[in-house]
Amino acid sequence: MNEITEKLENEQFLEKDEFKWLLENNTPELRADLSKRAQRVAGETFGKGVYVRGLIEFSNYCKNDCYYCGIRCGNEQAHRYRLSEQEILDCCAIGYDLGFRTFVLQGGEDPDFSDQMMVELIGKIRAGYNDCAITLSLGERPRAVYEAFFAAGANRYLLRHETATAEHYQKLHPRELLLENRTECLRNLKEIGFQVGTGFMVGSPHQTVENLVADLVFIKELNPQMIGIGPFIPHQHTPYKDAEAGTLEETLLLISILRLMLPKALIPATTALGTIDPNGRELGILAGANVVMPNLSPVSVRKDYSLYDNKICTGDEAAECRVCLSKRMEGIGYEILTHRGDYPQK
Repeated sequence: MNEITEKLENEQFLEKDEFKWLLENNTPELRADLSKRAQRVAGETFGKGVYVRGLIEFSNYCKNDCYYCGIRCGNEQAHRYRLSEQEILDCCAIGYDLGFRTFVLQGGEDPDFSDQMMVELIGKIRAGYNDCAITLSLGERPRAVYEAFFAAGANRYLLRHETATAEHYQKLHPRELLLENRTECLRNLKEIGFQVGTGFMVGSPHQTVENLVADLVFIKELNPQMIGIGPFIPHQHTPYKDAEAGTLEETLLLISILRLMLPKALIPATTALGTIDPNGRELGILAGANVVMPNLSPVSVRKDYSLYDNKICTGDEAAECRVCLSKRMEGIGYEILTHRGDYPQK
C-alpha cells in the first residue's frame, strides 16, 4: 500500500491498474494514509486556509432531462422559479457584506434566461464588484457564448464531465446529450482563458471501477483548475429514484487521490458530502479539499433547487451559513479565507 500511495504523492499519477487497486482496496488504513499525504500536499500551497464561495442558484428551469437530476425538465413535480436580475444583484450585495469575494452563478440550462441577459448580468456584477471573481455553472453553450461571458467579466466556469466513459454517459443522459460535446465545451473554456472546473458523481448508477479510473485519467489530462466531486444522491422524482447513493468512504478516498494528482487544484467539500454525513464537509477538508460553498440564494427558493433529496442548509440565511461554516472549519483546525482565492499560478 505505502509504495503506491508514496508513488502517487511523488509522481502525481499512477498506472491504471494501480488506481484500480486503490479503489478496490478502500480500507480505513488506506484512507488515513492518503488523507495524511493529501493534507500535507494541500498545506504546502494553501496552509490551513479554506476558500469560501457564495453560491447563487438563480434558476431551476432546465431544458435537459438528465436521468439523475431533480430539476430535469421531465420532473413535473418540481416547483420552478427564476430570480430576477435585481434579486441576483441583491444576493451579491449580501454576500459581499459577509466577506465573499467569489460569486458562483448556477442554474439549469434555462432557455428563457438568454445568453444576452447573462452577458448583461455578468457586466453589472463585474462593474459593482471589481475585486471579486465571477464563476459560472450554466452547462453546455456554444464557444462564442463562452467567449462573450468571458469578455463580460466572468473568470471561472464549472462544468462537470460526470463520466469520462461514453457508454456510461449514455446511461445517465438522454440520447441528444453526448460526452464528446461535454468535453469539447471543457476544452473550449480552457482555450478561452477561464479557470475551469470539472468533476463527477461518486457512485452514480451503473458506475464501475473502470469508469472511475477513466475519470482520473481524463482529469489529469485536462488539468483543470477546479475539481468538484460528491456522492450521487437519488432524487425521488427521477428514473434513478431507487438507485443506491454513493458512499462517504469512496468520495473521501477520491478527494485525497485527486489532491495528490493535482496539488494546486481548488477542490470543494460539497453540500452533497455534508448531506450524506453530518460531518461530511469537515471530513472532505481533512481528505484534501480546500473550498466550501455556502448558499447565498434567497431562503424562499432554496428547497426548490433540489438536484437530489434531503439537501442541507435550505432554511439558513446567508449569514447563518457563513458563521456555521467558519465554526465548523475552526473546529478541525482550519480557517475560512475571505479573499477570492484564485488558482495559484506558481
